[in-house]
Amino acid sequence: MFDRLLANKHYRRVQSFVSGEIWLLAAIAGASGLLLAFLSIADEVLEGETEAFDNAILMLFRDPADVDRVIGPEWVHEMIRDITALGSFSLLGLIVIGVCAYLVMVRLKSAALLLVVSVIGGTLLSTFLKMGYNRPRPDLTAMSQQFTASFPSGHAMLSAVTFLTIGAVLARLAPTRNLKIFSIGSAVFLTLIVGFSRLYMGVHYPSDILAGWCLGAAWAMLCSAIAFKLQKTGAVEEPAQQTTQGESVEAK
Repeated sequence: MFDRLLANKHYRRVQSFVSGEIWLLAAIAGASGLLLAFLSIADEVLEGETEAFDNAILMLFRDPADVDRVIGPEWVHEMIRDITALGSFSLLGLIVIGVCAYLVMVRLKSAALLLVVSVIGGTLLSTFLKMGYNRPRPDLTAMSQQFTASFPSGHAMLSAVTFLTIGAVLARLAPTRNLKIFSIGSAVFLTLIVGFSRLYMGVHYPSDILAGWCLGAAWAMLCSAIAFKLQKTGAVEEPAQQTTQGESVEAK
């Protein structure tokens, strides 16, 4: 019976589709899971169920004798402000421009366009969600001035969208597995430290950061899945492959 199933043409078609689209299916599954996680956090925030957790984590970075005083010396405060700038709209914009210029120069114009669409789309989504939830910022003396609502964290979300998308693009260009891992690992590291910096500064609740990470990673995975699918159909250029002599040639 098992042999008959393996010989069935419909089974072979399904097996061929799954084996050929495994990364696409995995990306869609991952994005769906992260989206559900975001919706779960958002629901708990609206019901006030994260208040105890949020306040407990925030107080870890505050002087128990004076909650308006952030722990640590001044040089640490300055370092945290430098790190949080990595998730600012202006600096992320400059990074995207630089990466897009590189992609255009290596003849990956479609990949550059997808990166721009991914970041702009993530920015618009973050803005609309902030306006929709309109959650007040933590009632603490912060290390910087804020002008938007708290949920979800724009810095956490946009750094996840930008760095993870760039990491995925660079991983496609990397000639070795170690460099691929390094590209993705660096993107994840930058995303995490930006979110941590927002928490340290007291400008976001932990649930804001977690929601931003979940939604930003989901958006980046979705865009990467679309890019993968378009690459398979030939709508997006393949990255150059490396010859044995180290010279790059265009992928067939």
